[in-house]
Amino acid sequence: MKIRVYYEDTDTGGVVYHSNYLNFCERARSEAFFAKGLNPVLEGGHFVARKVNADFFKSARLGDLLSIQTQLIEMKAASFTLKQSIFKDDEKIFELEILLVYLTFDGRVQRLSKEIKEMILSLFDE
Repeated sequence: MKIRVYYEDTDTGGVVYHSNYLNFCERARSEAFFAKGLNPVLEGGHFVARKVNADFFKSARLGDLLSIQTQLIEMKAASFTLKQSIFKDDEKIFELEILLVYLTFDGRVQRLSKEIKEMILSLFDE
């Protein structure tokens, strides 16, 4: 997914706020669903972040065109881990590893069904 850095993403010096890298990654995850005609909020529940590990290598700036790549690292009974990398041109500037857990709408952890696992594989295991 490509994302342009806009003024609202930056401080007065034109540098992207650190929290916006997380937003960019969230948009890329959601876009993976939307691109296949799906919604990230499923009929029986939704995914929430359980653990995040982020590395900042270099700053993005106002006007930059960024590319976000997402890769499935691991899938367990009720969760999966993704690695997301943000590139400016061919240089990696940010990397995120995120553990996402599947919850019912009343907040209980729910096992991933075979269908949901297959969907996740179709979205992120490329």
